[in-house]
Amino acid sequence: MSAHQFAFERIGGGELALSQFKGGGVLIVNTASQCGFTPQYRELQGLWEKYCDRGFAVIGVPSNEFGKQEPGTEAEIASFCEVNYSITFPMASKQLVTGDRAHPFYKWVVDEAGEDAAPKWNFHKYLIGPTGELAGVFPSKVNPLDEALLTEIDRLLS
Repeated sequence: MSAHQFAFERIGGGELALSQFKGGGVLIVNTASQCGFTPQYRELQGLWEKYCDRGFAVIGVPSNEFGKQEPGTEAEIASFCEVNYSITFPMASKQLVTGDRAHPFYKWVVDEAGEDAAPKWNFHKYLIGPTGELAGVFPSKVNPLDEALLTEIDRLLS
């Protein structure tokens, strides 16, 4: 299996198929609007702007599982992201990201990399490579513009 077999529903409707990113890369991040890590939205938007022309995407996946820090409706989440961070990268609809009812992508991550790879908090990051492989797992504390993450993105895109 590869990440390209999965899709999310997009905030506002429509499918967000990971297969559309074949040949490039994707950073998938579970997000929340009321978290200490929420300012990472700014850096995620910066990543999107820096790399989108090279076939790299950022996808935000809102989740209310950690500290109940994403209680809003999808419309409220979309508005928050646009007004506060000018987000233009794709946002999935609100999802469960842990446990038996987690979105299938997150279950696949655990199957691929073990239980330690499951999200532990908001803004946990998964780097997906050009063929859909899990190329990296980065915890919440890793800033989206961290040198290690940027190095991996550049490596995937070269």
